[in-house]
Amino acid sequence: MKETQTCAHTTATHTHTHTHTHTHTHIHTVVTGLPCYSAVPPVCNTMHNATAIQCVCVCVCVFKKYKQAGSHSNSFRLTNGRMDDTEPQNVPLLARSPSTNRKYPPLPVDKLEEEMNRRMADDNKLFREEFNALPVCPIQASCDAASKEENKEKNRYVNILPYDHSRVHLSSLEGVPDSDFINASYINVSPSADVRPPLTRHAAVRPKEETVNDFWRMIWEQNTATIVMVTNLKERKECKCAQYWPDQGCWTYGNIRVSVEDVTVLVDYTVRKFCIQQVGDVSGKKPQRLVTQFHFTSWPDFGVPFTPIGMLKFLKKVKACNPQYAGPIVVHCSAGVGRTGTFIVIDAMLDMMAAERKVDVFGFVTRIRAQRCQMVQTDMQYVFIFQALLEHYLYGDTELEVTSLESHLAKLYAPSPGAGCGGLEAEFKKLTSIKIQNDKMRTGNLPANMKKNRVLQIIPYEFNRVIIPVKRGEENTDYINASFIDGYRQKDSYIASQGPLQHTIEDFWRMIWEWRSCSIVMLTELEERGQEKCVAYWPRDGVMVCGDMAIELKRDEECESYTVRDLLVTNNRENKTRAVRQFHFHGWPEVGIPTDGKSMIDIIAAVQKQQQQSGNHPITVHCSAGAGRTGTFCALSTVLERVKAEGILDVFQTVKSLRLQRPHMVQTLEQYEFCYKVVQEYIDAFSDYANFK
Repeated sequence: MKETQTCAHTTATHTHTHTHTHTHTHIHTVVTGLPCYSAVPPVCNTMHNATAIQCVCVCVCVFKKYKQAGSHSNSFRLTNGRMDDTEPQNVPLLARSPSTNRKYPPLPVDKLEEEMNRRMADDNKLFREEFNALPVCPIQASCDAASKEENKEKNRYVNILPYDHSRVHLSSLEGVPDSDFINASYINVSPSADVRPPLTRHAAVRPKEETVNDFWRMIWEQNTATIVMVTNLKERKECKCAQYWPDQGCWTYGNIRVSVEDVTVLVDYTVRKFCIQQVGDVSGKKPQRLVTQFHFTSWPDFGVPFTPIGMLKFLKKVKACNPQYAGPIVVHCSAGVGRTGTFIVIDAMLDMMAAERKVDVFGFVTRIRAQRCQMVQTDMQYVFIFQALLEHYLYGDTELEVTSLESHLAKLYAPSPGAGCGGLEAEFKKLTSIKIQNDKMRTGNLPANMKKNRVLQIIPYEFNRVIIPVKRGEENTDYINASFIDGYRQKDSYIASQGPLQHTIEDFWRMIWEWRSCSIVMLTELEERGQEKCVAYWPRDGVMVCGDMAIELKRDEECESYTVRDLLVTNNRENKTRAVRQFHFHGWPEVGIPTDGKSMIDIIAAVQKQQQQSGNHPITVHCSAGAGRTGTFCALSTVLERVKAEGILDVFQTVKSLRLQRPHMVQTLEQYEFCYKVVQEYIDAFSDYANFK
């Protein structure tokens, strides 16, 4: 039974609405200081009238210390250390799996790309064969506790039950039979069968209304400081996870009070910090603890993320922030086997890659399936594991602290051994090697739409192209050469568009109206070197009529390096008006880059201020073709926002992500180098690192 509480030290939370699917995973670390993972299903909360849904938890205890173990920054000290009076739970060991004469032996990392290409041929034929060869469950594994009549209601799925030999035991409640049961399993996550002592995790079904108290009791008893959630609350209108935390203030679950301390929403995941405390303890010896939930929100239902970049950043953040002496990390999705298992495998294999220069995905999944059934549930998830490992092997960790940028640039400007070019050029060549997927540009290549494209090599991909309403009685009128682009904090932060052609002006304004874009950034002149680069899609004075749309110029103001135009847009069909502000940047030649970074920093700041005042709808950015200068602006906006928020930058992966979303974003080495120069100029403007916070 949950009770509404008030909490004096609770800070206000920030809400954020996403149209994209979200995923939740929970990870526990054992009280002995040995890292652990637990996969747990979400909990129902009566505040939201959620449907009663059970959760699956996977707890994984790791018998080692993370070298990069971080600390929680908070305004008051909370304990998650080994001094707590909770006793660690014994974790069962797994039998060693044979390392020789295997059909799918470990792969040396330098063979990973070659083997992946071989297995992905013929529509992943060999990958499917390998996945189907995995054992389903161990011989003689019993689920007696989970099958008891008293515990059946605590299981989300009748076919996903914890094995008796690896299940997590709660402390028994006096007078409550079988109150030690929760659908959660310890998972041995030693990356290699030869590692002793083993690393472990536990997996559990997401809590339902009747088991949410058990979930938080497990968090407390296991001394968990980190929860990883890899599912969304709802996916395709189906409840995947009930909300087991309060949006704000305090709620009490059984004898555990949970209060929200902080919420940070980013494009791929959300971080929530909770203060938890036992209530009713007359001795007053039970301290408050800080529990951090990392909620991965970019994992679509019935699929895998489009790219592993976000997952790798998420995993790095989880491992860096988990306190050194906390209990097991709790990991959960909906059933606690598919996405949960995938997350755990990627983590373990990255450790194995670093320690042994090889990966053993088949052997590792085989071993953890002996601890919990169906871990890694689909062949798509199995392939995604390899994609994440290859991504890490090819590109590594490219994140930088702002304080190390200067030394990093010195290395980039030095000759790259064996590459025949400088380090910066070698880095950019990695980006240009990313294959453009011409087969995924179907709509833009239709004969009726070809004339709407300025450059035939720069056409939006199907998965993120901007769709506009079809005009009544006219086919193929939903197309415009524009792509949704993710930002630092949210999906679809930008619309990257080509400069309108004379016959696409109406489509351009229909797009602005449909997607409620109130900020337009123009990075080209109407004519450059005697060639038309963009038509004037706004009136010099008075009103311009484009189909149902009427555009009126209200203000035209010259700033140091750009012009600000305030436009009043009227939809005559709907009889509604809307204010749109255009920022027309003048300092960017068709060939080359702006003379200094300050002008770019200034316009980015002006656009962000406008966004805060107008509702944060997508920013429309265009040059001529909507790739080179457009991509550079989007990259700089994203990188600088992260620098301000975290003091961290990753120019390489930011640009790589942009190129996966639209061809040729950040088109030249000079533009790529300009990104670094502007960030360095921005950092140099501050004498104290604290100014970034």
